[in-house]
Amino acid sequence: MSLQQAIEQKLANAFDSHHLMVENESHKHNVPPNSETHFKVTLMAPEFEGQGKVKRHQSVYRVLAEEMAGGVHALALHVYSPKEWEASGQAAPESPNCMGGSKNDPAFVSGGGQ
Repeated sequence: MSLQQAIEQKLANAFDSHHLMVENESHKHNVPPNSETHFKVTLMAPEFEGQGKVKRHQSVYRVLAEEMAGGVHALALHVYSPKEWEASGQAAPESPNCMGGSKNDPAFVSGGGQ
C-alpha cells in the first residue's frame, strides 16, 4: 500500500468524511521521482462544525502521527465543516509551486540535499 493510500484509509476510518481527497504533491518539490513526501488533504466532515482550525488540524495530526513521524515532510490541510465546504464552492485552494528549500542550493543541484 502506498503512503497516499494509507493516509486516505486512516482519514476515511477516523472521520465521517463527506468529501476526502489526498493529493501527492511531491512532484512540485525537489525530491526524487515517485516520492511520497508532500501531500495536500481536503477533508469535509460534520465533526469539524464549531471547531477552530487548530483543533481540526490537531485531530488530523493525531490520526496521521505515524506518517508524520516517518516519510511525510509536508502536509497541507484544508479541513471544512459542511457549511464551510458549501460556502467554499466545494473546492480547496490550489497549492503554490515550491519556491524555496534546497532547490536553489548548489549542493542539492550537484547531487546532495534532501
